[in-house]
Amino acid sequence: MDDTHREFVECLNAVLQAPDDGLLAALDAFAAHAQAHFDEEDHWMRSTNFPPADCHLDEHAKVLASVSAVREALREDPEGNAAWCRELAQALQDWFPSHVQHLDSALATWLVHRTHGGRPLVLRRKSVCA
Repeated sequence: MDDTHREFVECLNAVLQAPDDGLLAALDAFAAHAQAHFDEEDHWMRSTNFPPADCHLDEHAKVLASVSAVREALREDPEGNAAWCRELAQALQDWFPSHVQHLDSALATWLVHRTHGGRPLVLRRKSVCA
C-alpha cells in the first residue's frame, strides 16, 4: 500500500509539473494509476468485508469520475481546460493526505488484523505530497 501511495504522489506531481502540451499524457498516466490503485483497494475491502467500505468506495468513485470528466474536457479543448486540470490536481494533492491518514490507515489496520491478528506500524509525516 505504501508503494502504491508513493506512486500516486509521483503521478500527481507529474500532472502538477507538466507543461500544457504534456498535461493530457500526464493526466492519462495518473488516471491509469488511480484506476489500478483504487481497484486494488476496492478488492481488498470487498473480499474482507471491510465494515466502513461504503464511504471509502464512494470516495474512490468520485475521484475517478472527476478525473474522467477533466480528461474528457482536456481532450476537447486542451488550452481552454488546462487550468481546470491543474485545479483538479491541486485538489487531489490537498485531499490525498487526509484520505490516506483516515480511510487507508483504517483499511491497513483491518487487513493486518485479519491476516496477522495485530496492528500495523503507522508512521506519520507532515505531508504525503511533495
